[in-house]
Amino acid sequence: MNWGNKLVLAFVAFVALMATLVYKSMNTKFELVSKDYYKDELKYQDKIDATSAAAKLGEVSITTIADSVQISFPKELENSIINGSVWFYCNTDEKKDRHIDFARVTNNKFLIPTSQLSKANYQAKISYAVNNNHYYSEKQITIQ
Repeated sequence: MNWGNKLVLAFVAFVALMATLVYKSMNTKFELVSKDYYKDELKYQDKIDATSAAAKLGEVSITTIADSVQISFPKELENSIINGSVWFYCNTDEKKDRHIDFARVTNNKFLIPTSQLSKANYQAKISYAVNNNHYYSEKQITIQ
């Protein structure tokens, strides 16, 4: 094999490698946390304020009990009406994400059936309000 054939073979190998890389890069999925990332970023100070207010108030706990997920709010809110939402964010697959609203929680506990959630590791983003005071908390939970 002379040097001309080796040069053509090296060029064909290079083109095949580049074509493979382009094909793989075109078929890679990129999932963002939010479709409106920049709009959400502008509201981030509200989340910081709500997080610090929640830290002063008390700890929100989230546990799995039998076939449900229980969210327990701080005892300071025992006689208050709690409204808000929980976003179960799965960082590996956006199809498993669930957004659940709740209203008028009066016994400091909110139950969510695990049948509404897929088996995965979630970051539960809990946003709630009591008497126009906003609170925010994040907890890790695994649904099995």
